[in-house]
Amino acid sequence: MSSLPLPIVAIVGRPNVGKSTLFNRYAGRRRALVEDVPGVTRDRIAEEVAVGARRVLLVDTAGLDPEAEAGLPAAIQAQARAAVEEADAILLVVDGKVGCLPEEEEIARALRRTAKPVAVAVNKIDVPAHLPRAAEFHRLGLPHLRAVSAEHGSGAWDLLEELVAALPAPETPPAEEPEPVAGLRIALVGRPNVGKSSLANRLVGSERMVVSAVPGTTRDAVDLQLEHAGRRYTLVDTAGIRRPGRRADEVERASALMAVRALERAEVAFVVVDAAEGFTDADARVAGLARERGRAAAVLANKWDLLPRGAGDRERAREAIAQGLRFMADTPILPVSARSGLGLERILPLAETLDAAATRRIATAELNRWLRAAVERHEPAMAQRGTRKRPLKFFYATQTGVRPPTFVLFCTEPAAVGASYRRFLENRLREAFELVGTPVRLRLRARGEKVDEG
Repeated sequence: MSSLPLPIVAIVGRPNVGKSTLFNRYAGRRRALVEDVPGVTRDRIAEEVAVGARRVLLVDTAGLDPEAEAGLPAAIQAQARAAVEEADAILLVVDGKVGCLPEEEEIARALRRTAKPVAVAVNKIDVPAHLPRAAEFHRLGLPHLRAVSAEHGSGAWDLLEELVAALPAPETPPAEEPEPVAGLRIALVGRPNVGKSSLANRLVGSERMVVSAVPGTTRDAVDLQLEHAGRRYTLVDTAGIRRPGRRADEVERASALMAVRALERAEVAFVVVDAAEGFTDADARVAGLARERGRAAAVLANKWDLLPRGAGDRERAREAIAQGLRFMADTPILPVSARSGLGLERILPLAETLDAAATRRIATAELNRWLRAAVERHEPAMAQRGTRKRPLKFFYATQTGVRPPTFVLFCTEPAAVGASYRRFLENRLREAFELVGTPVRLRLRARGEKVDEG
């Protein structure tokens, strides 16, 4: 890939200690305007955050399990194990009001065995009189402990800066030694037990041209390399999240980290779903995570052969998946079966299509012809300035980046462009230039405003 993956900082801890509040505190400090997309019901679980001179990817491990029962020790331990395996640094959040509990001592024992930086946020220390409550958490034996208030922000950034400072310095590949060609990197992500490993193994086995097994950058799982039609591919599998004997919802906290890590190391994502079970909220969260991370994506509806063949049954199943993906309706849906081999021959060509869309560059002249035609087809609403309404005019557009394709549109009143009109422009852009399955970033600027190349 063109740039190094961001280091991942995982926020872990028992339920109801304030993990998500702390995550939102950090994310809100630098979060850009979030697009108003109807139908998005998932929680945001990952956010790029600037901490001093470095950028990290902050992951809220509660994000994929919004209905977790309080006090599930198995889920808490699965979350801690995933953090140790997948994250580059771990932020353990504890409740200063409740005090140090046995579950936290168990988590601390696991975290002390890792060489990765670990910090403890003793949360809910909202007033100075509560500061002594943090003292008992020193018995966890973990460095970088601070009293914080996620609600008010006190101490939170100091602790995060201290944790990030303990990360190893970022690697800089020597310019004279280009990275080995690993081919197109494809992440297989999804809930546990939907067939990610089976699909990966079937793809590799059916091609019968495995080049090598390359260790993953930060975990024990391997990336599978293969060749097909003269092209090289690397499958980034996330099968390691499955833990026998545990309920699926208990390990979805862990799957958040696995999915984020795989997406950071890939260029294209396939969200694997169980077609026989139907499309779930957890599937939507994984798909949304791929889009948030800027990855071109498609859905592989695995176990398609298990669906009834009655009149309209499979059409209804496809429609149900499309309905669940209404917030990213451009996402291709490919019925497959790891067991029978159905549709497997279409997976790698689809990955090429997605990558071509994600890396498409559009000439400025062609882009501006499209903009003029789109505005003529549907003019934007008038811009309100005080008691007067003025026409909202678009001047020109330029592309500033790929993966995902990013465009800057210059107009008279950027703040007056409504979410529905932004969606109109994005949809017309997708149609005109076949930007299938890839996120599209539209930035609105006033004429003359500086443009950052992406």
